[in-house]
Amino acid sequence: MKLTFSLCVFALTSLVLADESVVTQHPAEDDPSYTVIYDGKDLSNIETEGNWQIQPDGSLHLTPREGEKGWTRYGSYIWLKDEYADFVVDFEFKYTEGGNSGLYFRCADSIDPTKSGFEIQILDSHGVEKELGHHDMGGVIRTGGPLVNAAKPAGEWQRMTVSMKADRLTVVLNGKLVQDMNLREKKPKDKELAASGRICIQDHGLPFTVRNIRARKL
Repeated sequence: MKLTFSLCVFALTSLVLADESVVTQHPAEDDPSYTVIYDGKDLSNIETEGNWQIQPDGSLHLTPREGEKGWTRYGSYIWLKDEYADFVVDFEFKYTEGGNSGLYFRCADSIDPTKSGFEIQILDSHGVEKELGHHDMGGVIRTGGPLVNAAKPAGEWQRMTVSMKADRLTVVLNGKLVQDMNLREKKPKDKELAASGRICIQDHGLPFTVRNIRARKL
């Protein structure tokens, strides 16, 4: 009986520890388990055809070129070079009024991230009082709106941490948990969830700035 009880306690403890490993807050800025994707001067860990320019402060700013509008220029996105199954990606961003972008993950290829990948929406939703939907800041496109409105005003730096562990997706925005779901259960029925894939940040044809991009494979 004592042995059985001990095994049960061990099993329950293991479940708790596994659950605690899911990211529900921003990681420490000096956490050595993360790989720096963009450090303010080195672009070797990303791929893009977009007009992303390194700024004097080390941030990476997108200025759309003449005629560049919308979001269908997929090669202009910021693509992380590796493939990721279970992961955490952490970055900061800033946009002007009306800003629009997104973080895609589990993209089966870089030809069309909207077809196979899932997008965490980045949108100027600060001050919106209505219930937010999947197209508002922190929403998962075609899947679900954010738990809370954590968007800061346009022009301020914001921080997003996205984590996938097995089928569980969590998103932390500006220190608040805005998504915590089983993505396989919540996703659209006509869309598959790839076991692994590419990660990218969207070029929506609007000014957008990022910095401190880093990622960790779980």
